[in-house]
Amino acid sequence: MVRNAGDKWFVGSSYALLALVGLAAVVPLLYVFSVSLTPFAEVLKHGGYVLIPKELTFNAYKKLIGTSTIPRSLLVTVYITVVGTTINLILTSLIAYPLSRKQLPGRRFFLLMVVFTLLFSGGIIPTYLVVKATGLIDSLWALILPTAVSSFNVLIMKSFFEQLPEELFESARIDGAKEFLILFRLVVPLSLPVMITVGLFYAVGHWNSFFSAIMYVTDRSLFPLQVVVREILMLTQQPLENAEDQVPTVTMQMAAVVFASLPVLVIYPFLQKHFTKGMLLGSIKG
Repeated sequence: MVRNAGDKWFVGSSYALLALVGLAAVVPLLYVFSVSLTPFAEVLKHGGYVLIPKELTFNAYKKLIGTSTIPRSLLVTVYITVVGTTINLILTSLIAYPLSRKQLPGRRFFLLMVVFTLLFSGGIIPTYLVVKATGLIDSLWALILPTAVSSFNVLIMKSFFEQLPEELFESARIDGAKEFLILFRLVVPLSLPVMITVGLFYAVGHWNSFFSAIMYVTDRSLFPLQVVVREILMLTQQPLENAEDQVPTVTMQMAAVVFASLPVLVIYPFLQKHFTKGMLLGSIKG
């Protein structure tokens, strides 16, 4: 395909802009990762800015893992993410599937109720009162149940379900399959892209759980990883525990950020194909 000068200029400027955006995203991550692995004396020698470490030290990571706080908070976060995402997907599927069936009585009313929650919410205080009244304060369920269903994710999954061939549902019903069997044996296996997409939304939300934790949890043994990382980031520029500690606070802070971000950064590339496909297919219909 022959391109004129205007097309070449547009393509070149687009690549340049994308390269700048990519650098803006990669450089901060690279800086945090490098400082967490670089001896503090080397960091000071370069004015506090290191992108490629010349010397490596894992003292900060050893110290993080060696304390009881970080491993315990990691287990809490993993539990919240796994259990919470499982509950999210089950409930979202159970809501999205009937809403995707045009023969559902009162379908427009229920869709309106779902959309209404996207525009208006009860607010922080009423939500806290509900969580307190149900006895969820100082419980891990307080970090799972209040966000069990996202209206946005329900609409994405509903749109995907609507695009499945109606003939599949009719043939399953002719064979005597009930709606629950159709959903879990037919619809869910065919909806893997949107399941992964919505699951990734929920999982990242649970992994980054912070505000709900400081609102509903006071027991430090139940703090998720992000709350503990915030406490480390709020430390003054002093050693973490005592004056003779050889791991500077800034190195601990960078290591904590890497520790909290690395799992998502590692998992996402393997799910990107399904994530993109699910978002495209789930957004064709409204």
